[in-house]
Amino acid sequence: MRAILFEIGPFTVYSYGLMLAVGVIAAVFVAERRAKKLGLDPERILSLGIWCAVGGFLGAKLLYLITEWKTLLSGGMTFRDVMYGFVVYGGIIGGIFSGYLYTRVKKLGFLKYFDLVMPSIALAQGFGRIGCFLAGCCYGKETDAWYGMEFNHSVYTSMHGVKVIPTQLIMSAANFLHFFLLIFLAKRVKKDGVIAGCYLMFYSIGRFLIEFLRNDPRGAVGVLSTSQFISLFIFVAGAAIVLAAGLRKGIRAKKKAA
Repeated sequence: MRAILFEIGPFTVYSYGLMLAVGVIAAVFVAERRAKKLGLDPERILSLGIWCAVGGFLGAKLLYLITEWKTLLSGGMTFRDVMYGFVVYGGIIGGIFSGYLYTRVKKLGFLKYFDLVMPSIALAQGFGRIGCFLAGCCYGKETDAWYGMEFNHSVYTSMHGVKVIPTQLIMSAANFLHFFLLIFLAKRVKKDGVIAGCYLMFYSIGRFLIEFLRNDPRGAVGVLSTSQFISLFIFVAGAAIVLAAGLRKGIRAKKKAA
């Protein structure tokens, strides 16, 4: 791991922040190129990305504070916890909501841009999880397997000298695979909302499963982690969007036939 890549005087470049920046730039670049091919306005992508980034940041921070409210009220949360604590699902929900508001304000078709952007979100998450690996957060359970890694300089764990599962790399690989799968489907599926719905379903399944391997401090709802609990609702939402897309097309086909 290498949380700090380099320092120039008072200027410090953190690996996590850099990988997030790389992810955002890659996401915007891919979305702009795909917008041209889909007949959408590529000049809207940067503005839409800014709205989604701000909304995602606020959503991720808000959900973190909600899930850790007991620790926050008890005074057991440090300033570092408040500053650097985020929940990915909050970012996804906040980003989608902000994107919806942007398309409403600009009078654009929400579902078309929703489908356009979500593969790029998976791409950005792939880079972001590399940042998690370099920072030493979001680590897995103890293991004696050959692939186990030690995060001895991480400020996010006291398990120094202990080999753990590098769940960050697993999540990164899964997100990159998710990106390519969505791009593959986007070339073949023409119903508005299907790609976005598939993103929500695929991501929620992957997140639910990887949580069984993680061992970093997280909230819980009964026997499930907070993320697993939220995954259930995200999957249902994604499935509902895909189902609704099919019903809309069927209704339109009947109207044309009539």
